[in-house]
Amino acid sequence: MQEAITLDGFDWRLLHALQEDASLTNAGLAERVGLSASQVSRRRQKLEEAGIIRGYRVDLDGRRLGLGVTVFVHVTLNTHSRDNARRFRDLVRRTPSVLEGHALTGEADYLLKLAVADLGELSLVINDVLLPDPSVARVRSEIVLETLKEAAGLPLPGLPA
Repeated sequence: MQEAITLDGFDWRLLHALQEDASLTNAGLAERVGLSASQVSRRRQKLEEAGIIRGYRVDLDGRRLGLGVTVFVHVTLNTHSRDNARRFRDLVRRTPSVLEGHALTGEADYLLKLAVADLGELSLVINDVLLPDPSVARVRSEIVLETLKEAAGLPLPGLPA
């Protein structure tokens, strides 16, 4: 198990700034958080090594890239065994349209978030990928009509609500 890391105010400001714009250079970050570029570099490296910063990503607009339909899919497994769960997790990981996959409590076993071009592609994913898999018993999909909020970062301390 990884040891907990204690964050100070500079670390939190650094994380806030990186969540807003991960392309900032160490010099740019230094201006925002009130440290030197070398101090920012050391702190950033410490946060990366601790696993707090897991990577740097670009926020893409799926609609402009032809992925205009967002869908949440509830999946119930056929049987509740480790092998079946592993098989399903492998299926999820190799399906490109699945953006997120979460194991749940409650009626469904998993919740998947998909980005697809259209209803035809959604039908293919459900009927040709998910339902034929022996680990899957039932699938229920919900198409997003409107996204009210899509968080690009975590609600870190000190950020306005």
